[in-house]
Amino acid sequence: MSSPSLGAAVGRVVPRGSRVLVLLVVSTVLIGLAIWRFDEDAPLVTLLVPLVVSSLVLGPRQLPWFVLFVLLVLALVVPTQDINLRISLTVIIIFGLGFLVLMSSFRRSRLGVAGIQGETMFVDLRDRILRQGGIPDLPDEWYAASELRSAGGTPFAGDFVVASRVEGRLEVAVVDVSGKGQGAGTRALLLCGAIGGLLSALPPSEFLAGANRFLLQQDWDEGFATAIHLSLDLETGHYDIRSAGHPPAALRHAGSGRWEVLESEGPILGLIDDADFPPTSGEMRHGDALLLYTDGMVETRNRDIALGIDRMLGQAEHLLRGQFEGGATRLVEALGSRNDDRALLLVHRR
Repeated sequence: MSSPSLGAAVGRVVPRGSRVLVLLVVSTVLIGLAIWRFDEDAPLVTLLVPLVVSSLVLGPRQLPWFVLFVLLVLALVVPTQDINLRISLTVIIIFGLGFLVLMSSFRRSRLGVAGIQGETMFVDLRDRILRQGGIPDLPDEWYAASELRSAGGTPFAGDFVVASRVEGRLEVAVVDVSGKGQGAGTRALLLCGAIGGLLSALPPSEFLAGANRFLLQQDWDEGFATAIHLSLDLETGHYDIRSAGHPPAALRHAGSGRWEVLESEGPILGLIDDADFPPTSGEMRHGDALLLYTDGMVETRNRDIALGIDRMLGQAEHLLRGQFEGGATRLVEALGSRNDDRALLLVHRR
């Protein structure tokens, strides 16, 4: 029989979705037989191999039954062993690990996919959504860059940046979701996707109001966020900045070499219905630079936001020195609390 026809026959007997399970069952049976016949050379702990592999590759419907099968094989081969303290401890450890795998399978059942597959889907979702924070292509006279850091040192953070270019304007939102690190990261992923859509779909004057309505509809224990929105005309340099309970933007005037704090007022997102977000407007001239950031850049336990802003602007003047390319990275690395999520956007008109 040729190999294609053999593969077709196997496919008819064993469905594609069950082949890994069948392979693990056969492996477990062979390991059990080896332990039974060659108890001195095949230790009980060998049964951990299919148990661990199954936790990575089997789906939530197959995994509990396979774990029970492995424990059944263990129960059948244990009487063939010379029971002593080492064997007893090995049996306890295998049963304990089997119980942990069962608990994890019940948690995965809400997602409906296997361990590695589920993690891959989640990471892919994270990467796709966070790519919305990438700065779009801008005219040569403009430079913009953003940087993110999480409290836990992972890509999952409660702070994020979303940017879009719409009809000759650069639309950017810097958002700080309540909470820190991975705890806020899952809520930030959902909000990032929604805000990315709203940023392109709504007029600038309606963006924060739309984001506020979205948050009010979410059933979150910590269902609020702060945000700052920049709408920048890439031809004239005119900007509108609207804030939702967020630290103020800062503008560096190239003529004077001084930083100006652009105060703008608005309520936190997700708390008040029909909230109003008035703009702060101005014009970026050639050489000017603009900073948008989250409170993790300027606030610590021992320092309030006002003092933190003063320190950030002093450090910005020292670190940038007129060299704005790569400046966002330098500022995030040098400033802010390592125990809080941080995000920063730097815009420069060359």
